[in-house]
Amino acid sequence: MSLAAQALRNVCIDNAHNAVCMRWFGGIAPLVGLLAPGSPAAVHEQAAAALANLCSDNAQIRDGVRECGGVVALVELLARGGSAALHEQAAKALRNVCWDSTETCDIVRECGGVAVLVGLLTRACPAAVHENAAAALATLTYGSEQCRKAVRACGGVAALVALLAPGSSAAMHVYAAGALANLTSESEQCREAVRAHGGVAALLALLAPGGSAGVHKQAAGALVNLTSESKECREAARACGGAAALESVLACASSAAAHEWAAAALRDLEHDQQVDGELGQPS
Repeated sequence: MSLAAQALRNVCIDNAHNAVCMRWFGGIAPLVGLLAPGSPAAVHEQAAAALANLCSDNAQIRDGVRECGGVVALVELLARGGSAALHEQAAKALRNVCWDSTETCDIVRECGGVAVLVGLLTRACPAAVHENAAAALATLTYGSEQCRKAVRACGGVAALVALLAPGSSAAMHVYAAGALANLTSESEQCREAVRAHGGVAALLALLAPGGSAGVHKQAAGALVNLTSESKECREAARACGGAAALESVLACASSAAAHEWAAAALRDLEHDQQVDGELGQPS
């Protein structure tokens, strides 16, 4: 079974035609069945990897995986434990199957998947596990308000801020900052939690010259959510040199979105200072 699952995994890598054939000939349900308890660990790993590849760029296949119980099976697989390679592939599959579907995101939440993914972030795992778990959480928090609440409730903000530390990969920084941007878009509690756990300084550090455009974009997006709605976050940003960090993004060849959000965050910081100056002037 392991070799068969591995073969299916391989034929679906970057091959939309083969992926559609898998669905057409009824291959999704048997593949999901291989995730059940009792199968060897190698079979679980290869089946999860095959599902990750299948779901990467086909909405109909993602729907098919959801309809035959694949989402719940992947969450249960992660919850049962296993090797780092298994965790990496199962988290990647969850990320892909949830793409652009609030319904699927909410199924993950309902069967405890948010807490399982946050748990992976707090364990001593290889970077690839943390990256895929953070990527899955970024997808979940983008697609569902209820998932955003669940991430906050199970300590996900602190776990994501910790991934912003120097030395993590650019991919890790992109996914963690992206998830934080989603979490802080509408929640005062999340904004305060990010500030309390040192997230303002950590996000500003990601804006350093030489960073990737993707990192700059996600970090600036999270920062503008923080500075636009929270005076405390603006004060924290100013205290650790936020203006200079934001100006450095505007001066470098980053993405248009990074420029837009950095400029907006910079205006937020300057606005408080202008207001304070006006209040201090004699009438």
